[in-house]
Amino acid sequence: MTTTRDGAIRVVAGLIYRNGRLLVCQRRADGAFPLKWEFPGGKVESGESDMDALGRELREELAIQVRGAALVYQNDHCYAGGPMVSLHFHHIYDFDGEAKNLIFEQILWVQLPDLGQLDFLEGDRSIIEKLLLDGEATLLRS
Repeated sequence: MTTTRDGAIRVVAGLIYRNGRLLVCQRRADGAFPLKWEFPGGKVESGESDMDALGRELREELAIQVRGAALVYQNDHCYAGGPMVSLHFHHIYDFDGEAKNLIFEQILWVQLPDLGQLDFLEGDRSIIEKLLLDGEATLLRS
């Protein structure tokens, strides 16, 4: 697992936007942060680039092959009683395959205004606020 200079765990997440909807994933009931919503992705392993980690995670979680992605947002978050994470959100603008739920409780394609109705992980809330405020503009910077 890769950590930043300040000891934060480096995490990548994919924002997959298609036909006016964004893909969101609900964590399993039997795991950490049960039933919280998040964007697909995960920890960057030692020796991996962000893009390598993003490709690996989305292949493992959704059975898709990332072909093009661009960093659109970054923030750091410290979970109460838990780790500091450095979150790097990438717009996935090109991929092969059809997203399949391989590990989550459920996955949904939601319209941007509906993001605020889901119980997201605390670390994802600042990008949710940005998406609700800026809409597609956040994603189309890539």
